Amino acid sequence: MSKAIYLNPESRTWTSARKSQAGTSAQVLSFHRTLPDYAETPLRPLPDLAASLGLGHVLLKDESARFGLPAFKILGASWAVYRAVAARLGLLADHGAESGVSISIQDLGARAKNAGIRLLTATEGNCGRAVARMAAYLGIPVRVYVPGFMTEATRAAIRGEGAEVVVRDGCYDELIPAVWAEAEADGNMLLVLDVSFGNYETIPSYFVEGYSTMLAESERQVLDVTGGKPATHAIVPCGAGSIAQAVTEHFKSAERSERLGPASVVAVEPTTAACLMASLRAGRSVTIDAGDTICCGMNCGTLSTTAWPVLQAGVDASVVVEDAESHRAVLELRDGGVLAGPCGAATVAALRRICADAKADLGLDGNSVVVLYCTEGPREYEIPT
Repeated sequence: MSKAIYLNPESRTWTSARKSQAGTSAQVLSFHRTLPDYAETPLRPLPDLAASLGLGHVLLKDESARFGLPAFKILGASWAVYRAVAARLGLLADHGAESGVSISIQDLGARAKNAGIRLLTATEGNCGRAVARMAAYLGIPVRVYVPGFMTEATRAAIRGEGAEVVVRDGCYDELIPAVWAEAEADGNMLLVLDVSFGNYETIPSYFVEGYSTMLAESERQVLDVTGGKPATHAIVPCGAGSIAQAVTEHFKSAERSERLGPASVVAVEPTTAACLMASLRAGRSVTIDAGDTICCGMNCGTLSTTAWPVLQAGVDASVVVEDAESHRAVLELRDGGVLAGPCGAATVAALRRICADAKADLGLDGNSVVVLYCTEGPREYEIPT
């Protein structure tokens, strides 16, 4: 077995313990439909890739244009900000016909402004821009801490959403203490992060819930494209773990298994920031020194504390890929008419890796229906040599 793959023997019998997923998903979707520019993102068949690997279907969920932003993060950020601001104001922020309760963005924003609420976050890029977009919807200020190595183009995109950008030396993990201290010192600052640590768990859990819209869409789209065959495998980028947690809990839920059958989940990371694989091999969550990677959104050295138990129990395989492999996948997708960034294209690289080295172990064959969650659109990066 390649050292780039870790197979988790315990995962096949694990079922997610999260309750009321269907109800929460309906509320989240109801909320997302109230936001400007809501539309389902496409599921793109990759028949040539499927044929070359001997698979039934390979389908790419293309999150390159979600609410007008080039990544999936706005799904989690919008729901997290909505719920967190409402909670800070002491308001119930359930959403949808079943609850009979909803607060409009306009009403919530007006109340937040009157209360002097300001948002604070830290980011590698896409998440911070998404939080800033939600702050703009609400009409409240937002401050975004970013690492010094972030490109000026990415900083400018975040400023373009109306955010104040604060540049600090160090990686993403090193920004967390700074924003935590600032939020603790200023009672009007509301810290919004998608990574959990210590007792900071509620808001990151809202991010995970927010991604249910993408998962509900993809399940319906898969059945439409395949003529009724559900996904048997899902491949997702990991990073700090929130999106991988959402995908794992979804595909390993009892409800989904009873309705559509079992599915395997594969998480992918760059070799220079493989904190999930290191943790799986150690049998505990460990922090690593993350190195530079073109997969900026996965440049994390520590897993979210709430994501780790789910990933440890439910991920069927952890795969690491070189930046060169992710870059080749970007070019491969582009040649097929799909514009993706390296984080999203890494799922293609991971699929090629497991088909070369662990195809039988993961039950991949001509009947398999594989969904790749392509989490970002194209962006500038230094081409690896």
